[in-house]
Amino acid sequence: MTVTLEKSVEDFISTPRQLFIDGRWVDAASGKTFATPNPATGQMLAQVAEADAEDVDRAVRAARQAFEGPWSRMTASERGRIIWRIGDLILEHLEELAQLESLDNGKPLAVARVADVPLAADLFHYMAGWATKIEGNTISLSVPYLPGAAFHAYTLREPIGVIAQIIPWNFPLLMAAWKLGPALATGNTVILKPAEQTPLSALRLAELIAEAGVPDGVVNVLPGYGETAGAALAAHDGVDKVAFTGSTEVGKLIVHAATGNLKKVSLELGGKSPNIVFDDADPDLAIQGAANAIFFNHGQCCVAGSRLFVHENRFDQVVEGVADIARGIKLGSGLEPDTQMGPLVSDEQLRRVTGYLDSGRDEGAHTVVGGGRHGQQGFFVQPTVLIGAHPRMKVVREEIFGPVVVASPFSDLDEIAAEANDTTYGLGAGIWTRDISKAHALAGKIRAGTVWINCYNVFDAALPFGGYKQSGWGREMGHEVLAAYTEVKAVCTQL
Repeated sequence: MTVTLEKSVEDFISTPRQLFIDGRWVDAASGKTFATPNPATGQMLAQVAEADAEDVDRAVRAARQAFEGPWSRMTASERGRIIWRIGDLILEHLEELAQLESLDNGKPLAVARVADVPLAADLFHYMAGWATKIEGNTISLSVPYLPGAAFHAYTLREPIGVIAQIIPWNFPLLMAAWKLGPALATGNTVILKPAEQTPLSALRLAELIAEAGVPDGVVNVLPGYGETAGAALAAHDGVDKVAFTGSTEVGKLIVHAATGNLKKVSLELGGKSPNIVFDDADPDLAIQGAANAIFFNHGQCCVAGSRLFVHENRFDQVVEGVADIARGIKLGSGLEPDTQMGPLVSDEQLRRVTGYLDSGRDEGAHTVVGGGRHGQQGFFVQPTVLIGAHPRMKVVREEIFGPVVVASPFSDLDEIAAEANDTTYGLGAGIWTRDISKAHALAGKIRAGTVWINCYNVFDAALPFGGYKQSGWGREMGHEVLAAYTEVKAVCTQL
């Protein structure tokens, strides 16, 4: 039986949603709206105001005024208490937010309940503690051309200013938290643009942020399209930094747009992560882990373990094990209690993933399981395992962003290190072995921002996350993220 929606959720989606600017809900200046669909049915879920350049101007002015006004005058401990309160409110509204996330994104409600919403709350709670711990250093100077002179020198970490944050549709609430938490803890103000496919949880979060006591203008939420609202934010001279999570292709466009005022840019982009199973690995653990690495969140994960490398002695066993799991995955609406995998987020994404499946077959890959669309209603695709692919195939080289894994055999450590790194990306990787020395040796050779050993998809607010190469610039989470939202000022006084 489909889960009964909470009344607050029904009310939220039945009311046209507006933009959140300067602490108020307002229509888009153009009066335009757009429909966000239910990916399980393809039918309209809610109507949302569509921001463009004029709305971006309004939000930037509000964010600048708040940055120079009440937010900068607030003490760090006051900011920390407010940020902590945001986390508390998320937990108080856990079921409501989980239902919105499941409706808008398609993911199983059970997953949103135990992962997306609690992790978002945890991020705010973790970052609340950093608000009072932004520190500089004192530095002992030796200036050879001023012998005998004494100096008092120190550094300050200061907020950058007005931050534009553009987030993706695969983890809408969680990505909003990843972006907002550190920006607020370090004293910045924000214009947040959620993905046009999934704006609802960010808009509900804006209400909770206001309820938590965040001053007007500190957080502004502008749903809209990338080519209009997103482009205007990236190019705006009143924005001091843009933080983006999404595809590498769009990330490059943002870098180009940001050159006008040389605003700072941080990027968390795509991946084509290797997942490596040695012949001495626990087979049951490795098979389950490999399946989780690619099928979690319908494969719509930037770190999805989409290139599965298995030692030739275990190849058939592991591939068949992962295929068996794929065959048993129950596809359906995220609101169905027994659903294990929901739909892809949109018709566009469905066409993208099935296009890669067609390409793989055309180029000679063999489908062990899956390989096509599931059903005729909604945006469902079958969990898929491919073998027999050569390294130059599109399904091996390019990010598919769906539940599609390409499995290949290997024979030795040096060979697999080279194969794992044979990609333009460097976001995540997995290693499965009982030999911990071998695992650490290989981890040191892999050029990726996160390497999981005998686990996968383990995230924590204290653990930095980001990529090498074309997987991005900078890091999310942990104390490393503070550098992305602060300027360092050196102060030198001659005594």
